[in-house]
Amino acid sequence: MSRRARITPTEAGLPDGGARRRTPGLRREEVAVLAGVGVSWYQWLEQGRDITVSGQVLDSVGRVLKLTSAERRHLYALAGLNPPALEVAPGDQDMCDGLRRLIEAWMPFPAHIMDVYWNTVLYNDAASLVFGLRPDTVQNCLIAFFTDPLYRARATRWEEIAGQVVAQFRAACSERPHDDGFRAVIEEARALSPEFAELWERGDVRPGGQTKKEIEHPAAGTLFLESTQLRVPARPDLAIVLHTPLPGTGTAEKLEWLTSPEGRRAAMFPVAG
Repeated sequence: MSRRARITPTEAGLPDGGARRRTPGLRREEVAVLAGVGVSWYQWLEQGRDITVSGQVLDSVGRVLKLTSAERRHLYALAGLNPPALEVAPGDQDMCDGLRRLIEAWMPFPAHIMDVYWNTVLYNDAASLVFGLRPDTVQNCLIAFFTDPLYRARATRWEEIAGQVVAQFRAACSERPHDDGFRAVIEEARALSPEFAELWERGDVRPGGQTKKEIEHPAAGTLFLESTQLRVPARPDLAIVLHTPLPGTGTAEKLEWLTSPEGRRAAMFPVAG
């Protein structure tokens, strides 16, 4: 009712009639006609009665009421249906500047941001120095994990966490089961890596969370990190991956040195990796 009250007849494409209306916004009858549903049914919907509701009809009502993606999800939840995936609101498209500041503030620890397909969107200098992220390499985290020789040379626990990585990617796919973008990444990874193909056939599913990584850096030595995936509700298309040094390993001090001018110079001429 509150969403109906905020939509004027003019905004809905109806003539306002020029007369004073006792009902703020649209009338129930007008919403029903515009959504292509029965007036009684729509009244029962507003009243929360036990009626049969489909996602298609809710989408029609949401279109008439000009619901945002978050409001549309809320309507589904109120009706007892599985809500659709949250879409990025136009006003949140410019959040990348703030997210860039976030990962830059995470220095000297590695951090990067990836999209739903695990394509790298942003990364800080520490991620470049530690993991070898660079403009001339594959920018998809899944494919790079299996194909980038520099990363594989540094990841001492690569075989141990490979299965976790594939299982987490399958969990990400399950959020968008009919998305061709995921299919494209999977097919490319299959073609490039028999190891990925074998792990994918296992069908393991694991939610994104925390993964411990051990990196043998040619200049800084052994680094022990904990990788954590974070999501921003307003940007469901992005995931922030922060790497935290494990306590008692000396990793924090090594990263401080690696990102210093002296460490950066040493990293330019590594003896291995």
